[in-house]
Amino acid sequence: MDNIIVYIDDAAYALHMLQPMLPAASAQEAGTHWILVGCAPRVTRRVSKWVTHSARDSWRRKWADKVFSAIVPALQWQVGTVTTLLADASLTEQTEALIRQHGRARVLDARRPKLGQDFQPVTATQASESQVAMGFAAAMAGATLLAGMD
Repeated sequence: MDNIIVYIDDAAYALHMLQPMLPAASAQEAGTHWILVGCAPRVTRRVSKWVTHSARDSWRRKWADKVFSAIVPALQWQVGTVTTLLADASLTEQTEALIRQHGRARVLDARRPKLGQDFQPVTATQASESQVAMGFAAAMAGATLLAGMD
């Protein structure tokens, strides 16, 4: 059985990333097990002061239901089993726990990149990429371009 762990935060982007893998997965035996891990957006510090923990968990569950409802039908139609869950620990710990639970697995990080935001790695061997420097360089290039057009 082939296990694939996919970390997602946006349904459209994740489907775009998974599309090339679907025909190859359906050509394989029906033993592919997809494990979708939803990485809900962070709640800002200001909002977290006024929202209870249960309300925050309720929002995370509704967010996950919306994202998973867009992805799961496409995967179930093409391949075998799909398991969904929300990320609740650091992603490296979550990956290690899922590998211990399900056995050997391939890990795919299908989270949408965001300018100026660093993602935590999903495996211990994944290099942490710093997007902050790239965001600063892009902002400076844009400002230079605007100044040059003036």
